Amino acid sequence: MKSNLAFVVLFLISVFISCSDNITDKPLSNKSPDTFLFLYPADENQLSQQKSRLKVHWWGDDPDGLIVGYFFNWKGLDDKWTFTAKNDSLFSLPIGTADTTFVFQVISVDNDGNGKYDSQIIWNDINLGAEPFIDENNDGIYNQGEEYFDLGLIDPTPATLKFPIKNTPPTIQWTKTSVLPSVSFPVITVSWEFDDLDGIESIVKINIALNDTSDYVSLDRSATLVTLRIDDVNASQPQMQILINGNQSNIFPKKLKNLKLDDNNRLYVQAEDISGAKSSFIPLPSADNNWFVKKPKGKMLVVDDYSGTTGESFYQNTFNSLNGGVLANKFDVLNLEVDKIPFPNVTMLETLKLFSNVYWYSDSSPNLDYLNIVTQKYINAGGKIAFSLTFQDSTDSFPIDLAALQGFLPVEKLGEAKPLPFLLSNANITGTGNYSDYPSLKTTSTISFIRTYQPSNVALPVYNLISNQKTGVVSFIDVSKDLFFIGMPLHQCDGNSGNVAKLLEKIFFDEFGFTP
Repeated sequence: MKSNLAFVVLFLISVFISCSDNITDKPLSNKSPDTFLFLYPADENQLSQQKSRLKVHWWGDDPDGLIVGYFFNWKGLDDKWTFTAKNDSLFSLPIGTADTTFVFQVISVDNDGNGKYDSQIIWNDINLGAEPFIDENNDGIYNQGEEYFDLGLIDPTPATLKFPIKNTPPTIQWTKTSVLPSVSFPVITVSWEFDDLDGIESIVKINIALNDTSDYVSLDRSATLVTLRIDDVNASQPQMQILINGNQSNIFPKKLKNLKLDDNNRLYVQAEDISGAKSSFIPLPSADNNWFVKKPKGKMLVVDDYSGTTGESFYQNTFNSLNGGVLANKFDVLNLEVDKIPFPNVTMLETLKLFSNVYWYSDSSPNLDYLNIVTQKYINAGGKIAFSLTFQDSTDSFPIDLAALQGFLPVEKLGEAKPLPFLLSNANITGTGNYSDYPSLKTTSTISFIRTYQPSNVALPVYNLISNQKTGVVSFIDVSKDLFFIGMPLHQCDGNSGNVAKLLEKIFFDEFGFTP
């Protein structure tokens, strides 16, 4: 029994020794990883056509370790191999004038590194560069102690796939602020925005047309806003200048043709990319709306900044009668309440510049933003302007102070902190100093928010208000005779019948030198 037991023990020992010898004598070598792409095309070599912006996914498998990262490149596009620890990336591939095929390659790397930082990683006789590291001090070089990817074996055969890239046409649309009024003068400002699935940088030009899409002007893609203004109102075939970004100093060399005055018009815009692919022409306004462009009747513009229709018939009749009727049907009216202007900070000024003289009247809440933006620029461009305005007390909806008035008027200070709430009728307004021969005016109804003013040293007082309620300067003209102001609504100051017309004749024909 004991001998049998001894035999069994000796047998087991011999088996154990034999197994130990096999493990020690023939260790398994480290195996390189395999790399795969998460795409399985019908053609094993390439996909169907893709957009030039695409997301690619990959993964690796290591039979005896872990995957720590990947190197990838686009063969023929960039010889450099890029390391990433991620399993995907979004690529924007360049497009040319035709559809293109790109080859993507990716290789996985396992974690069987050598325990030290390597400044060169050689794979298939290709130098992949140094091992990637965390540059903690941002000096661009590896420093002892910084974390790095200790790269091991690399897949000797990259996962490869061809990507045929199909160019997609760009898209374009008008911005929400590009809303044309139903009627305007031949000045308008519009803007657009565009996109392209192949990358916005693939768009190279914007085509803009007026009424005829076969006759367009091509702009650089950097132009996203333009002001269009008529070049010559009296031309038999008028054209429009193109102000890039509404800038007077950046006028495009070519002009936009096919403008129809006193008729309906329609704008079109189109985006075009580097391959020649184009978006559809999109119209403005849309097919169910109209944009009527009216030809200026002459050199005089009346700006109606009054809420409601008060004063309209008075000024219509008055301007028709000036100087024996020389302006009859030769002046235009711009109603700011009705004719909403897109991009007014640009369009308003260019509209005024169509005319040599402007009369601007309002109730007690004129559009101060417009006035501050355009007045001095209009005068600098050679225009002359007369105002009939009152200013209510400052509120949240109508903030006003001396600085707001000094932005467009030569005013030193106001005669009082708050305006007179109500000026009763039959108040007299008489010429002062060098203007004593000016026609006297008289109020015909109660007027709200009357102020007096002290003109600055570049203006002269013209009219004094004389009333039991208030007395002081209410009107002045600048010494260069480019601007006249009266702080009264003139259509309520014709108590001496016909004298408002005589005043306007004095201002426009005598002081401003207006010729129809």
